[in-house]
Amino acid sequence: MMISIFTIVFAIVILFNINKMTNLLCLQKEIPEEKQSRVFHTINILITILLISSYIEILFS
Repeated sequence: MMISIFTIVFAIVILFNINKMTNLLCLQKEIPEEKQSRVFHTINILITILLISSYIEILFS
């Protein structure tokens, strides 16, 4: 139970930081507003898949 809570808090912190860095990337590279939502969507899905697979690996090891 404790590892689940820690993992959820860790995942929220990671997603927040990744979104912050993605925003800085979009501003620095001057990505148009139309494409920014697609960039955020893609990165968030990939990071979520990575976090879920890491959690499953920890859970079953």
